[in-house]
Amino acid sequence: MAKKIFINLPVADLGKSMDFYTKTGFTNNPAFTDETGACMVLSDEIYVMLLTHDKFSQFTDKKIIDAQTGIGVINALSLDSREEVDTMADAALKAGGSEPVSPKDYGFMQQRSFSDPDGNQWEVLFMDMSKYPG
Repeated sequence: MAKKIFINLPVADLGKSMDFYTKTGFTNNPAFTDETGACMVLSDEIYVMLLTHDKFSQFTDKKIIDAQTGIGVINALSLDSREEVDTMADAALKAGGSEPVSPKDYGFMQQRSFSDPDGNQWEVLFMDMSKYPG
């Protein structure tokens, strides 16, 4: 069985966050969605759980950071092409996200960054290992 990853993110406005992730290329799984959280699916193996602060707090005793001013994690996704990187990053920006870091081109890897409305940071990248200098 393939391993799956579930990224859990605290969000201030569940509806706004669902709209952002939908416009960025995710789909909602209504079976795991209610008024306290939403399961947003990118692939058969990658899921983002958008959780209200109250719901997120049920899983930890730690304070939820303000991702607009601090950072705890950068979620990185490998995509199939440079065009797919641009498509996803551009969709995120159009949906209300921001671009905290300018695009990078390392020759063998192209990378773009975006933050969701809550400030959670993502990197999308394409690697062509045939161009890797090492």
